[in-house]
Order: sequence, then structure tokens, then C-alpha cells
Amino acid sequence: MNISHAYGVAPSLEDGDRVLLAAFDAGCTLFDTAALYGFGANETQVGRVLKPHRQRIMLTSKGGMAGEVDPADGKTKRVIDGRPEALRRHCEASLKRLQTDVIDLYYLHRLDPRVPIEESVGAMADLKREGKVRALGLSEVSAETLKRAHAEHPIKAVQSEYSLWTRNPEIAVLQACRELGVAFVAFSPLARGFLGGALRDVGALDAKDIRRAMPRFEAKTYDANLRLLPPFEAMAQAFGCTPAQLALAWLLAKGDHIIPIPGSTQVSHVLDNLKAVNVRLTKDEVAQLDALIHERNVQGGRYNAATQTEIDTETFSHEGGRA
Repeated sequence: MNISHAYGVAPSLEDGDRVLLAAFDAGCTLFDTAALYGFGANETQVGRVLKPHRQRIMLTSKGGMAGEVDPADGKTKRVIDGRPEALRRHCEASLKRLQTDVIDLYYLHRLDPRVPIEESVGAMADLKREGKVRALGLSEVSAETLKRAHAEHPIKAVQSEYSLWTRNPEIAVLQACRELGVAFVAFSPLARGFLGGALRDVGALDAKDIRRAMPRFEAKTYDANLRLLPPFEAMAQAFGCTPAQLALAWLLAKGDHIIPIPGSTQVSHVLDNLKAVNVRLTKDEVAQLDALIHERNVQGGRYNAATQTEIDTETFSHEGGRA
């Protein structure tokens, strides 16, 4: 996502290409995209750059949330649509942009509250039977939704935000994934840049940066959250690693079924993140990190009220929404 939209000005196509190839050359085999990212531009770029290496990677994408042209003004806008006809349309368009005959793992990007999850998953299962996708996944869903979906057709992965400062999956989804044999794919594992340590002034964020609409990144709230970083950075220094590597190592230590997918717009960050596999944490060290940054001392919700209504995942009582 990062190389196409969301975090301010996207890198040039050339720089984005370099990031993708650097990740591949360094040994990455899982590449995650979606119809929504750049309203198709990201899939187009990923397809073009990685086509020569298609047989050596796991290619994942998402449907059910994409850019649709609004007939009222002709502008492309984000739309959540989990109807079978929409999912088929999204998938077939993704296949063309990705220049592939099959998507290895296809996610429902968001639960459409107007459509029973069984209906959406049933349509995705049809795509699998037709050989257009190999496995099904869900994004930002509750444990209850996962179980209902899995009863309709086996779900192979759930993708949701998970990091030291976003612990919502620990309420129920991580356990549900363990019980059902489902992989958990953690997006924003570096807390949208917070755990990297470089973002100190949110006032410098680009006007179109999506973090500007997130409560945790409001100026006063973010200043309060910054107080959590010094002991975390000190622990990273003691380990001889970067804060980003420590944040990723914490996730890797949380379970064999947890797969963090850090995004980046810079080759140096890609290579830095991959070194997290060399940071091995004991149970005591994981517990120490658990106590440093967690849902009780992080200020602000992860989404604003309007966006939170689109999210099916469980929330902590102080966040409101699903308990």
C-alpha cells in the first residue's frame, strides 16, 4: 500500500519498483496488495514488476473494497461492497492488473454489513473452484465472523492491524486463528511509523496522510504517546537492534502463525526490517515489552468514529464499539 497511497506523497514509480525488487532480492516471498491501493495502481505496479518472478512468490490481494466511479460527479471513491457480483468483478479486474491467472490468497478486504459473511465467502469459494484464487482470507474481522466464514469455506488467513500499540487481536481473534489453523497476518506492525522512532512531529505529515484522521496522531495525543518510546528505544539499544527490528521481533515471538507485513517506501527500511528475524526474544523479554507499550497506556483510538463503524474487529471497552 505504502508505495501507492496513504502516507503522504507516494514515491515515484521507479523508486517503488526498486523497493519491490529489493524485497524480492532479499528473500521476501509474500507480497500483499489490494484493489483499493491507489485504486488499482498498486496491483498494476506489483504485477508488472514481479511478473518475471511470479512462480517464486505468494501473491495476495483483496476485494470487497475498491474504487468505484460515482455517477453523480464522475470521481472515483472508496466503496465497501461484499456482494457476489462485486467480488467477482473485483477479482477479475485484479487478475488483469496483476498479470496472472491466479491469486494465491484472496481476502475480503472489509465485511459488508449489508451482506451475510456466508454469502461473500460463498462467492469467493466459487472463484476458488474456478481456479482464479487458491485460498481465501478475511481482513479486519471479529472472531465470530471468522468462525462463521470458516464454517462456510476454510479460511487460510486473517489480516488485521497488530503491534505493541494495537492489541485488539489479543481479545479473541488470535485464539480463534490458533483453534482453526488460520494464519494471522499483521499489518502496520510498526504502528504506522510510531515504533520506528523517526516520527516525532505529526505536524510535518502531508495534508493527505491518512494518519491525520487517526486519533492517536492528533498533536496532543501523539505527544503523550511519544513518552512511551524512550524505554522501548533503550531496550532496542540493549539488544543491538533498531526499534523497528525489536517491534517486529516481538510479533514473531508471539506465535508461529503470526506473519508481520511491514510496508515501506525505502529500500533501506526494507532491508532493516528483514533483519528482525535475527532478534530472538525470550518469554521474559516478550513480557517486558508487553508491559512497556499496551492498550492501557496508548492514548487515542486507532480509527476515528466514522471509520470505526466500518471495522468488524473487537475493541477494548475504553475504545467503544464491539466489546
